[in-house]
Amino acid sequence: MNTIHHIAIICSDKEAALHFYHDLIGFPIIRENYRPERDDWKIDLRINENTELELFIMKGHPERPSPEAYGLRHLAFRVPSVDETVAELEGKGIECEPVRTDTFTGEKMTFFHDPDGLPIEIHE
Repeated sequence: MNTIHHIAIICSDKEAALHFYHDLIGFPIIRENYRPERDDWKIDLRINENTELELFIMKGHPERPSPEAYGLRHLAFRVPSVDETVAELEGKGIECEPVRTDTFTGEKMTFFHDPDGLPIEIHE
């Protein structure tokens, strides 16, 4: 086990999720599948050549209680420049937290959130 195949996220709104992850962040769509037996959508996006992001669009699921709840805390993506990425995101209307330095690595990093409040980190 040395490579992540995919990351799965449950989202509440198909249009908002696709707008955020595909239109704004830029992950290409691999496939969209409606599952009538579940009345939901499973949309696969390409993060890189080895990794996919699975969006499950489901109705009526509980909201995330807190990023500090047990389980996935946040997603983190490496970027060449946090400052340039923040400028690009904010230019698209995505609010980012102030850039700060990781206490342990000394590298720049910050967070923003998806439409359902999932924290996403960018890290140099």
